[in-house]
Amino acid sequence: MINEPVEIDGVTYSITAVSMGNPHAIIFCDDVDKIDLHNIGPMIENHPMFPNRTNVEFIAVKDDKTLDMRVWERGAGETLACGTGACASLVASVLNGKCSRSVTMNVRGGQLLLDWDEETNSAFLAGSANIVFEGSIEL
Repeated sequence: MINEPVEIDGVTYSITAVSMGNPHAIIFCDDVDKIDLHNIGPMIENHPMFPNRTNVEFIAVKDDKTLDMRVWERGAGETLACGTGACASLVASVLNGKCSRSVTMNVRGGQLLLDWDEETNSAFLAGSANIVFEGSIEL
């Protein structure tokens, strides 16, 4: 579905829903840093429109080749990046005529390179894998 309206706290958000084997609700905005993700994310994640909950991605289109993304993952909260969320967001952005099929996506954890191949209908993602936490559990 493209641009399905959902009202949250008196604000109507236009959602593009995309499945990458898991559900994603993509919302376009002017600036991902101005989104109250910790308030809005769980309300969309648990909205009745998504009976099994959903991941929520906010996307700001910087230009035809550059996107910014913040993600609220269902059951986890805000994360530094999400591979399926980035791919779903690229697909939603292309379907909405906002960018090309090859982009750089800026996420909290760094930069991702994405491509949606028209011939195979496959999304490709490249980015670094970094340790963000180390810990141990004592029994």
